[in-house]
Amino acid sequence: MKSNFRLPGPTAVPPQVYDAMQREMVPHRGAEFVAFYRSMLERLQRIHKTESDVLVWPGSGSAGWEIAITNFLSPGDETVALVAGEFGDRFALVAGKLGVVAHRVELPWGSAFHPEILATALGAHPGAKAVCLTHNETSTGVTHPIGELAAVARERVMLTFVDGVSSVAGIPVDFDGWDIDYMMSGSQKAWMCPPGVTIAAIGPRAWDAYERSTFPKFFWDAGPMREMSAQGITPTTPPVSLDYALDTAAQMIEAEGLEHVFARHADLGAQTRAGIEALGLELVAEPGFESNTVTAVQMPGGLSAKLAAQRLLDEHGVTVATGQSHLADRIIRIGHMGWVDSEDMDNCLAAVKAVLG
Repeated sequence: MKSNFRLPGPTAVPPQVYDAMQREMVPHRGAEFVAFYRSMLERLQRIHKTESDVLVWPGSGSAGWEIAITNFLSPGDETVALVAGEFGDRFALVAGKLGVVAHRVELPWGSAFHPEILATALGAHPGAKAVCLTHNETSTGVTHPIGELAAVARERVMLTFVDGVSSVAGIPVDFDGWDIDYMMSGSQKAWMCPPGVTIAAIGPRAWDAYERSTFPKFFWDAGPMREMSAQGITPTTPPVSLDYALDTAAQMIEAEGLEHVFARHADLGAQTRAGIEALGLELVAEPGFESNTVTAVQMPGGLSAKLAAQRLLDEHGVTVATGQSHLADRIIRIGHMGWVDSEDMDNCLAAVKAVLG
């Protein structure tokens, strides 16, 4: 039975990416690595559609929250955090734990944030210096309209911090066009790589704020990372093999064509949703804001999501995720990002039909 790995992260890794990780080790301050690293960062800039810095740290995508807070804010600063799922909640939680006042604006999980909701929230908190946004909420399969939300924040001259962990490289991102200040992602999602790399795009206003930040920082300090990355090196030893993997995946994305990658993900998202709805099952996401990288499906008739996921694996070789927090046993989440095609989704949907249909 062929495995069909449909987690919304980590995702399936192409053979080319695994092969890249088998390359011999090189000095991470030597000429070969310097040339490679500079080329990789330029490739990442193109995928983010930005002329601004794109920096790479070893770590989970979750590190990106801490990088944003500690580099571009100071203790006691206020933020507005939009929460309609597990990862929006975690962004707010990290801000609070680090000593920033996070004004939470909460919607039921599965809802999308509309610009007028953010405008009202920002009006209620005129002292806030940043807004924490989640582009694609992996826990609910909702894609929030980041371009529109960022425009509202820009009117208030606020920094925009965007969690793009399950959107970048799978869903259209226009860092410069949207005029956002910070966007982070993780290698284990649409980037098609093993976990272990945090990618962060950082704009000019964020760098201005960096000069005013009083948070203590060392490993996540973006200043030295920026300065040394421009030279093709890093402040600490980089994850060389994972960097090779990331660069190879980025080359694959560019070879396919960025717009084609986005169209493929849109087709896969539509295929998945149509298949689920044909079974009479309900989606978690608000209509019109469904994600093209992950689909969250409500369990029918009180069926256990954990039991359904186990049957999908045991009987059909299909790996899916269950829900998180209060949705832990009430939904399954199907990933369709990165290295995946329509045949994979046909097989996945056939398995879902056998178990839930």
